Amino acid sequence: MTTRRMFLGTLAGGLLAAPLAAEAQQAAKIPRIGYLAGDLAGGPHLPEAFRQGLRDLGYVEGRNVVIEYRDAEGKLERLPALAAELVALKVDVIVVPGLLHVLAAKQATRTLPIVFAAVADPVTDGLVTSLARPGGNVTGLSGLAPELVGKRLELLTQAVPGVTRVAVLWQPGGQGERTEKDLLKEAEVAAQALGVRLQVVEARGPADFDRAFSDMTRARAGALTVLGTTMFIIERRRLVDLAAKNRLPAVYGLRDYVDAGGLMAYGPNTADLFRRAATYVDKILKGTKPGDLPVEQPTKFELVINLKTAKALGLTIPPSVLGRADHIVE
Repeated sequence: MTTRRMFLGTLAGGLLAAPLAAEAQQAAKIPRIGYLAGDLAGGPHLPEAFRQGLRDLGYVEGRNVVIEYRDAEGKLERLPALAAELVALKVDVIVVPGLLHVLAAKQATRTLPIVFAAVADPVTDGLVTSLARPGGNVTGLSGLAPELVGKRLELLTQAVPGVTRVAVLWQPGGQGERTEKDLLKEAEVAAQALGVRLQVVEARGPADFDRAFSDMTRARAGALTVLGTTMFIIERRRLVDLAAKNRLPAVYGLRDYVDAGGLMAYGPNTADLFRRAATYVDKILKGTKPGDLPVEQPTKFELVINLKTAKALGLTIPPSVLGRADHIVE
C-alpha cells in the first residue's frame, strides 16, 4: 500500500512538473525579431504599424516577443554593420523596409529569414526567384513602383492643367539597375501618352539637390515627380522645401512627403504593408520557410493632397482630382 501511494505520488508530481517544465522551456524560447531601419525617428508610424500587426496576431513586445532595433539614423552606409549586429544576436528573423536594407541583410546572412515590407520590384531586383515561389531566405511585400509612375504623372497633369514640361528627379543606384530603367521607361511612355515632355534630373545625394532644382528651373519645368528611394524619403523635408521655394507642384509616391508639406502623393498605403509584414514573421516563427511564402502586392492605395501647399503655390486643384482623394490636408 505504501509503495502504491509512493508511486501515485511520484506520478502525480511528475504530471504536475511536466507542464511546468514545458512552460519554463517555452518561456525561455521567446522569439527575437531584428528590425533594421534607415531612420526610425523619420517614420515612427511604420514600426508602430508592424507592432500593431504583431499584436493582432497575439504577440506583445516585451512579453512574448522581443524586437531588437537597429537604426542607421539616416546614415545608410551604416546598414551593413547594423545588419551584422542583428545576425550576431541570433535573431529568428530580420524585418527590413526597402531594397538597401535587404541587400545589407543578405550581405550579413544567407540563412536567417529576411522579410521586406516595401520593395519596389523584388523579382527585377534579383531578391526573389518569383513572386509565387521566392526561394532562398527572403520574402515580403512588393511596392509595385514601376506600374504607378504613369498614374502619378496622370494625376499631376490633371492637378496642374496646361503643364507641358515635367521634371523627373531620380537617384542613380537608389534602386536596382533594372528597376530604375523600368521606372524611367514607364515615365517616358506615360509622358508621351499625356503629351508632356520630361526632363530627367539626377541627384546621387543631398549635396546634389540645389543643383538639381536649378537645372529644373533653367529648363522651365512646370511640375515635378520624384522617383522614390530610401535617401529621398529620409531627405523628404528638404525636397519638399526646395519644391516650394522653386514653386514646383510635385507628386510623390508616399504620403510621408505630403505630411512633410508636399503637394500630393499617390501610392501604396505603407502602414498597411508594414502591418502585413507581421503575418510573414508569424508564419516564419511557426516554421514556414521564407522561400515558400509568396511575395504579396499592395491591396490599399491612397491619393493624398495638401490644400495648404496648393494655396501657397497659387494652384487650384480641380474638383475631379479632389473628389478622388483619400485624404486631404487643409
